[in-house]
Amino acid sequence: MLKNLALLFFTFFVVKTVAQEKLSDGLCKIFSNAQSKNVNMNNIDCNDSLGLVRLPVKEGTNLKALDPMFVSQDASIIITPKGAVNFSKGAVTYTASTPNGEVKIQVDAYVARNPVLKGFYADPDILYSHKDKKFYIYPTSDGFQNWSGTYFKVFSSIDLTSWKDEGVILDLTKDVTWANRNAWAPSAIERNENGKYHYYFYFTAAQKIGVATADNPRGPFKDSGKALIDFKPEGIHNGQEIDPMVFADPVSKKHYLYWGNGYLAAAELNDDMISIKRETLRVIPTDKTFREGTYVFFRKGIYYFMWSEDDTRSPNYKVRYGTSSSPMGPVTIANDNIVIRRNLKQQIHGTGHHAVINIPATDKWFLVYHRFNYPKGITMGRDAGFNREVCIDHLTFDSNGKIIEVIPTLEGVGGTK
Repeated sequence: MLKNLALLFFTFFVVKTVAQEKLSDGLCKIFSNAQSKNVNMNNIDCNDSLGLVRLPVKEGTNLKALDPMFVSQDASIIITPKGAVNFSKGAVTYTASTPNGEVKIQVDAYVARNPVLKGFYADPDILYSHKDKKFYIYPTSDGFQNWSGTYFKVFSSIDLTSWKDEGVILDLTKDVTWANRNAWAPSAIERNENGKYHYYFYFTAAQKIGVATADNPRGPFKDSGKALIDFKPEGIHNGQEIDPMVFADPVSKKHYLYWGNGYLAAAELNDDMISIKRETLRVIPTDKTFREGTYVFFRKGIYYFMWSEDDTRSPNYKVRYGTSSSPMGPVTIANDNIVIRRNLKQQIHGTGHHAVINIPATDKWFLVYHRFNYPKGITMGRDAGFNREVCIDHLTFDSNGKIIEVIPTLEGVGGTK
């Protein structure tokens, strides 16, 4: 790899001209403007110093005949080659011809399945619907300053790779009477009630937690009419009432709700699924790494409690976990308990607030999480926390049930296998 980079740098150095000096960072402006629908423009990585552009392309793209469709805003700059070229054997040399001379740059293309959703989304929850045999991601709509989004969308897939935008399922400004701001971090569940499927959607709004219902995983969802959680548990004086997570215990067949920022609260849900049994409410002790984004799942007799550490605006946002023999704790926390953290080698940062999905009737598991926008997020400062992307990677375990740390990737999982 280092040898190849050195060769690229040498190639770039010997063709460097006065025109390139004048263009300066114009190189990235020109070659980051790829109009092909197969290229994800949000994730184009351009390195002026190496004279290298990396194009992330969609699953199924023919790398042997790809036309990035580069477009220059300056009519005096002509980019060649034109049309489809073969990227399957490595980087292709492109030339920007200007009135002052030529500038050459190496362009590489690779299949990038992460992010899985087009655009900016965060705090993903995921479920598998037995009703229509599809997966559904319910995220925070991101890209809004100070997390000021007001609506929730849902995305569907049959294979965890190709996702369809199913549209808005709940809009605080139209569908909710008790809150109209800060639509964050939802959690959804499917419930088979006497042969009929119902869906319950728990969400954060104005630092409170609500619940809405539907007969279809694609919604639209109808709000219950009031906040489900708008209070702090006894003894808690800090933090926020956010980040709900609903869990169906396969052992007891009971349903639980978890929530909290700065603390982890839990309570059993009533059978109506829109209210809690107040007498069961408790704060579950964790450790100083707990921040938010609780997620609970069950595998081979173990309840896994997971949470995000640090701040979603931090490059070092990460996920940790503990285990328990009960859905209400206590939680045992090992020293080596990281689930996922940033990948400095691939410059992936801010990996956190996740969900977990199991392929039915298998022991195949996947981690769904958000990260900073790649590659620009790390340069955005505070704004990186508002411009996040949803990704999926494999989740694996050792023979004792310990979670093997997930290394976040650009390539993603490429289906449910």
